[in-house]
Amino acid sequence: MNDYASLMIATALFLFLCPGFVLQIPAKDKPVDFLNMKTSIAAMILHTVIYGLLLILFLIVLDIHVYA
Repeated sequence: MNDYASLMIATALFLFLCPGFVLQIPAKDKPVDFLNMKTSIAAMILHTVIYGLLLILFLIVLDIHVYA
């Protein structure tokens, strides 16, 4: 059986944590900005750290599996 959890979780997190797509932390003028489609180096680094931590949480700590 194939385990598709890692592929689905990584894709969903990447989509929602792209800086500027849904939210940007930190924004240029404010701490949080929504749907601005812009980015900065600080936002990329912070979103990368959040992405990695959530990926570790879902795949290693919670041990989620989706079999098809």
